[in-house]
Amino acid sequence: MASSSGYSGVERAAILLMSLGEKSAAEVLKQLGPKEVQKVGLAMAGMSAVSKEQVDSVLGEFIEAVDSQTNLGVGTEEYIRTVLIDALGEDKAGGIIDRILMGHNSKGLEALKWMDARAVAEVIRQEHPQIVAIVLSYLDPDHAAEVIALLPERTRPDVLMRIASLDGIQPSALIELDEIMEKQFSSNTNVKSSSVGGTKAAADILNFLDSSIEGEVMDSIKEADSELGQVIEDHMFVFENLSELDDRSIQTLLREVSSDSLLLAIKGADEELKDKFLRNMSKRAAEMLQDDLEAKGPVRLSEVEAAQKEILAIARRLAESGDISLGGGGGGGEEFI
Repeated sequence: MASSSGYSGVERAAILLMSLGEKSAAEVLKQLGPKEVQKVGLAMAGMSAVSKEQVDSVLGEFIEAVDSQTNLGVGTEEYIRTVLIDALGEDKAGGIIDRILMGHNSKGLEALKWMDARAVAEVIRQEHPQIVAIVLSYLDPDHAAEVIALLPERTRPDVLMRIASLDGIQPSALIELDEIMEKQFSSNTNVKSSSVGGTKAAADILNFLDSSIEGEVMDSIKEADSELGQVIEDHMFVFENLSELDDRSIQTLLREVSSDSLLLAIKGADEELKDKFLRNMSKRAAEMLQDDLEAKGPVRLSEVEAAQKEILAIARRLAESGDISLGGGGGGGEEFI
């Protein structure tokens, strides 16, 4: 989001660091994670022709933000939990909180985040699949996907299934894992049970894999445990992802969906997806659907979710038969239904 200075948050951070001087900027960067350093570094590299007025504006905003803080450095676990839950909501904050509290004493695991995928794969290649699963759950999904693509093909489904089945990690297991990593790096940890892993984590990693590898892994998981495979697949492609389909795919999908199911499904959709569906209908059909939406009273969430699942099942069937592309990107927009 742009500020009054006209720059995004990352760009403002870059300007602030460049204003601090090399030594102070380096000290700040030491406190950031690998992805944050990369983003800020790219922003710094791309900075040019920043006027004095813009720098003054950014520094002014920073001073105002600092002045509004009364407890800098409090840093208690309860404070961190409260702030993150307020900012992100309980569901999203949960995993992040655990990873932060787990990570600030866990240098062995944290070090893996700074390594490239090939190096991480070499470190964990000989470890038990359960240890590999925990390590991959701790990494960001795109990083974990790069690592798993470098692991032996036969181990990939087993590791993904273990990630999907993780349900918290006990302190003793974390200590043991960090000690294993300490052989390569250093330190230990003493934290509460951490909510890493789960079917959503497995799905996030699969989403970043090359499609050919993803297909092989999913086939193997479904063969071993069809129910688990279905749950992972449901997390991989949700109703909101339909907004990524190209126009031709949306039009093909609409031909297969009943008007009643569509009405219920988009009742709970965001405006972007709703507009996408309406844009790819004939003018008359779009007007009728719009009228029906306005006339439709409150509906049960369970009904909306059931209709969305029905449409997703149709989308998957069409994708498997090659009629649509779930990856989006194509272009047609001339054909209407």
